[in-house]
Amino acid sequence: MLLIAEALERIKRGCDELIVEEELVRKLQSGRSLRIKLGLDPTAPDLHLGHTVVINKLRDFQLLGHTIQFLIGDFTGMIGDPTGKNQTRPPLSRDEILTNAQTYRAQMSKILDPERTQVRFNSEWSDKLGAEGMIRLASRYTVARLLERDDFSKRYKSGQPIAVHELLYPLMQGYDSVAMKADVELGGTDQKFNLLVGRELQRDFGQEPQCIITMPLLEGLDGREKMSKSLGNYVGINEPAEDIFGKLMSISDAMMWRYLELLSFESGATLRGWREAVAQGRNPREIKVLFAREIVTRFHGGPAAERAHEDFERRFRHGALPENMPEITLSAPQGGLAVTQLLKLAGLVPSVSEALRMIEQGGVRLDGERLADTSLRLAGGETVVAQVGKRKFARVRVQ
Repeated sequence: MLLIAEALERIKRGCDELIVEEELVRKLQSGRSLRIKLGLDPTAPDLHLGHTVVINKLRDFQLLGHTIQFLIGDFTGMIGDPTGKNQTRPPLSRDEILTNAQTYRAQMSKILDPERTQVRFNSEWSDKLGAEGMIRLASRYTVARLLERDDFSKRYKSGQPIAVHELLYPLMQGYDSVAMKADVELGGTDQKFNLLVGRELQRDFGQEPQCIITMPLLEGLDGREKMSKSLGNYVGINEPAEDIFGKLMSISDAMMWRYLELLSFESGATLRGWREAVAQGRNPREIKVLFAREIVTRFHGGPAAERAHEDFERRFRHGALPENMPEITLSAPQGGLAVTQLLKLAGLVPSVSEALRMIEQGGVRLDGERLADTSLRLAGGETVVAQVGKRKFARVRVQ
């Protein structure tokens, strides 16, 4: 193992909070392989770069020689984590969760060494609790303490309903730490309350309490809101290499450093060197290219990163259209097909409202010309090359 100070520096890189540092130092000084836990509820089939922030931290621990316990919440996923929600979220079925879990395992293995990663399912111990066990577990915590959680408190004060099963979620997540005898648990900053419940339950069960590391919630491509598929500001790790590369090249120069800190595997010394070089006049675009290539290589391999880079340069630096542009045929109703519908049906925007927004912001081109008329309709027989933003193209034939 590395010296404790060096290990601690690596562990703390990018983290928001470490609870409690002195306890973690003692655990590291013991010389044993620590059990490092991360739990994810597989509520969607694909991960985006925001999800990988905590998985990258697991990798740091793995490289330091510790035991990684990647927990798939097939039981807690049926409850649904209410964190940050202002209403009860619909539960998923066990079949839906297990289907998503399979994709999580495959995607996780692109970051962690699967041969040295323990994949656990919390139904293994949660199913065995039964009604009596759930009641005994619930008796260890009070409603008043659960209502200290920010989102529960806000909903209670505003008169919004809180279902009983939602109150059980922090307890079940905490019980996972008891069952797994976790030494350290990782999570996003929005998970701090749940992680602390695990720490308290371990102490209540006579175990040494886990240390907690919270990681920042990564902003999306807009640089403002948390990365989210529903907001359309995400970079999916299963997206085509060209899309990942183009999206990462679109982030602002200021946001680039945050992405590097949380997502790059380059050393801290390398990142500091890049900052100094940019401060002395180096074009930040060159750093962004290195970062985009690194991320694409991680999820698609080196050759794909090379092709994505070449494709980006050809399209956006030299103005060429992509060679693999999708070709789509759409039917026009009487009176023609509204351009906003065309953009949506062609898959270039998720909604008509987003099409309107992009047109108003000057982000839509037809045959290379910027589109300003939101009421434009295309008649049958027309074919256009539609472009939204810098990366999305489609050749659309209206019939």
